[in-house]
Order: sequence, then structure tokens, then C-alpha cells
Amino acid sequence: MPRVAGRTREDTRRALLDAAGVCIRARGTSATLDHIAKQAGVSKGGLLHHFATKDDLVRALAQDLFDRFRADVAAAVDPDDTAPGRLTRAYIRVSAAFSHDPDTFHDLVPLVAHLAAIPDITDLAHADTRRWHDDLAGDGLPPHITDLVIAAADGISATSFWNHHSDPAALRNLETLLLTLTTNTTAWDQLALPSGEQP
Repeated sequence: MPRVAGRTREDTRRALLDAAGVCIRARGTSATLDHIAKQAGVSKGGLLHHFATKDDLVRALAQDLFDRFRADVAAAVDPDDTAPGRLTRAYIRVSAAFSHDPDTFHDLVPLVAHLAAIPDITDLAHADTRRWHDDLAGDGLPPHITDLVIAAADGISATSFWNHHSDPAALRNLETLLLTLTTNTTAWDQLALPSGEQP
């Protein structure tokens, strides 16, 4: 199959990653390179030019998911916000956006479920989690507030999957509450665990 006219190398790589996502959602890890190449509109040889093995492609797909979320959060940082917690607030906004876009979340859930069963991908996910922990730890908020609002933001992002009739106004209120917790210094002490207690 000839290269699609007008496609750059990066365009083809993007098409292959997107095609891998479609095929793995539909077929799980039994999706073959032939399936993926056909979905992307490239030859199998063209696919192998970009990804030498299926494992390489699947790892790249998982890393792409992590990188795209990170890029979305970076883009959501308010340039006028110079107060502690600016990255955390961007994380909250991006996570909450999933609750307003159930189609995106429903596309991601089966893909992530299939990828999560692959040990190499689990290692990538753990590394990404550690990186987020370090980045958010340097955001200037008390650790217990960061832990609370990030856990809640992650929960909000999954609301549309578990609750098909969620109230958009209630979800917006939750988002506002989490954002407020990152700026309300009075709440920080009130929400702290008693001295010596572990979470």
C-alpha cells in the first residue's frame, strides 16, 4: 500500500497510534499489526518502519496517552495564576473536563483496561504516577490538600462512566469546590489529620 500523499512522518506516526487505539479497543491485545496498518491506511512495512515490533507500538501508544494528558494539563495552566497550586488547578480542570465529555471517557476506558493488563505498560503507568507526584509536590500546596483534591479530581473524571445520568451542575460545583480548596488557606488546617495520625 503506498504512502498516503501529503502525510509527513509525524502524521503517519500519529495515524498509527490512533489506529492502534481503535484496534486495541475493539480487539484487545489480540489486535495484530496487520489490523493496525489497515486501520491507519499504511502498509505493514510502513508500520514496521515506525515501530519495529507490536510491543514497541503498544508502549508508544500508552506513553502517548500519558503525554497527551500531561500536555493538556500544561495547556490548562492559567498564565495569570501565580499562586501556589496553579498546576494542581490545571489538573483539576482537565480531569473534570472528562465528566463533561462522556464519549471521550468511554473510548478511553476499554483501551486503558486492555493496556493495564500488560506488565510493561503497568511499569510506564507507575513511572508516570511518580512523575505527577513529584511535579504536584512542588506546586506549593500542603501535601494533604494535594492528595485530597487529586484523588477527588480523578474520581470526577470517572463519573460519566459509572453514572450515566450525572448532574452537570453538581459536577461543576464539585470542580469549583476542589479549586477553592487549593486557595482557601483556612481550610488547609481544618482538613489536616490530627498530629501523628497516618492517612
